[in-house]
Amino acid sequence: MNRIVVLISGNGSNLQSLLDQAAAGRLNGSVVAVISNKADAYGLERARAAGVATAVLPGKDYAERERFDTDLMALIDSHQPDLLVLAGFMRILTPGFVRHYAGRMLNIHPSLLPKYQGLNTHQRAIDAGDAEHGCSVHFVTEELDGGPVILQARVPVFAEDDATTVAERVHVQEHAIYPLAVRWFCDGRLAMKDGRAWLDGTPLPPQGHAGD
Repeated sequence: MNRIVVLISGNGSNLQSLLDQAAAGRLNGSVVAVISNKADAYGLERARAAGVATAVLPGKDYAERERFDTDLMALIDSHQPDLLVLAGFMRILTPGFVRHYAGRMLNIHPSLLPKYQGLNTHQRAIDAGDAEHGCSVHFVTEELDGGPVILQARVPVFAEDDATTVAERVHVQEHAIYPLAVRWFCDGRLAMKDGRAWLDGTPLPPQGHAGD
């Protein structure tokens, strides 16, 4: 059974989808710890309700990113994870941290990467007049939101939409595709090599993969 550590900063709705799938035996893995850089993150309550260990490492206590990431690595590694999952963890990670977990750290980003890296993705899609938007699961590399994409889901954007309605539509898809990608990893089907994501021994196309 794969050991999964999840990093959060806020509400933790993607964490909840992982906890639910793990409880239903659909991940081939278990969430062994949830760590937040914010003590008031609601996702910590979700973890406690599921009987999962929690920890808080406040970023505001650190003047240097490198020092924070060093302590965070030690905290994560104390749980001996096979997979590290970022679920709304709002910090830019140092290159040393990313290299330490290379090939075993996933993130979900609310856009159809490589479009709209960074923040405010829903409003940016609306402002650009995009007819569709979505989310992407990807391996984490040293390039912010730039690691190889594993899986994407698309949603329509309508003329009357605002960022909140688009976000709600995207969240539904996030909760579907993130556990799927985690399951692929836990089943040994998913890997990163040569800077690309591979599923079942075949490299995925750069823009992601549209199926199971």
